[in-house]
Amino acid sequence: MKNTKKFTLSILPERLGICHLDKNTLIPSWAQNSDFSFIAKTRDELSIISPEDKIPGGILVERGWRAFEVDGPLGFVTTGIVSSLSKPLADAEISILYISTYETDYVLVEEKNLEKAIKILGKFCNIKK
Repeated sequence: MKNTKKFTLSILPERLGICHLDKNTLIPSWAQNSDFSFIAKTRDELSIISPEDKIPGGILVERGWRAFEVDGPLGFVTTGIVSSLSKPLADAEISILYISTYETDYVLVEEKNLEKAIKILGKFCNIKK
């Protein structure tokens, strides 16, 4: 069954950086003391998404990302969220980073593509700035 729910997206105010750290790095305090942080640790790496102003020098980081937060909670039975948000952006050649938490999802786009992404997603989502 196709998902027909109209999502509401909030644009987070922070400019975000996507950091890559060695897999053996302990989770640093700067990543734990933010209103928004996303930490993913695998056997190969530690990745941290954090506001740019919290990221210290000497960290391998891709700067200049912005996030759309899908208003939730979404629940685990809601289907089609990733494809409904990512496909129109992919069709417009906008790269994304998609992350999920227990209650909601986030679509990150480079800030240079933010206005274009707002126009595209605004065709079928409510956008709160």
